Amino acid sequence: MNPDRVRVFDLEQPRHAGAPIHPAHVPPGQAYMLHRRHERSAPERRTGAAGVLITSEHAGTHIDALAHQAEDLKLHGGGDALSAQGAFGFSEHGAETIAPIVARGWLVNLGVVPPGGWIGLDRFQRLAREQGVEPAAGDVLLARTGNGRNWADPELYLRGSGMRAAISQWLAGLGVRAVGADNVAWDWTGEADPVTGTTLPGHVILLVRAGIHIIENLYLEELTEAGVSRFTFICLPLKLRGATGSPVRPIALFEA
Repeated sequence: MNPDRVRVFDLEQPRHAGAPIHPAHVPPGQAYMLHRRHERSAPERRTGAAGVLITSEHAGTHIDALAHQAEDLKLHGGGDALSAQGAFGFSEHGAETIAPIVARGWLVNLGVVPPGGWIGLDRFQRLAREQGVEPAAGDVLLARTGNGRNWADPELYLRGSGMRAAISQWLAGLGVRAVGADNVAWDWTGEADPVTGTTLPGHVILLVRAGIHIIENLYLEELTEAGVSRFTFICLPLKLRGATGSPVRPIALFEA
């Protein structure tokens, strides 16, 4: 890869108090406050400032650790969710176990999907074929619904549509390493799924059954506008021991 020909796409949404966040993660939501400020009465010419960040690990652009979800109180691999969790996090499948991701990435542009519903497998696969998107084992698949443009309107953003269980099942069968979308949960949060009998079916299929990470609240508009469907995807989770997820700043590298 020639660095002089590489374009870097920043896939993180800006973080600030009042940004969209799933109701299950409020409080604490996210906030940043200065606890130390530049002052005129400083004892020397140098002054300093520093702040405190209070946040849910599922605020803003983030990746889900496998400890985030369980099915019948069983984590991925069959571990007991109740015995694995404690006041300070999980003894297995915490965010510190998510390896840095450097992989081939694919973007499926689903257009601007109206909020409030499921996105079906037939449409997803048809658009993937038309765009030359061919995910395989070890790849990362991102889905653009156009909802990322609504980040400044939390009420509208949280209504964003999401992937039906069949999409997650298809991708799990391919053995992808991670999936992501420009919505709050990859899934649609509006109703239970009849296939799995749960809300958030992709979370059950991908995280619990298949051990595939989900990246949420991505910003995919610039990548879409550039017409890029295949790229190098880089995502570096924080080593937050026992956490159920981690804030991330993923990027896409495209060599022109």
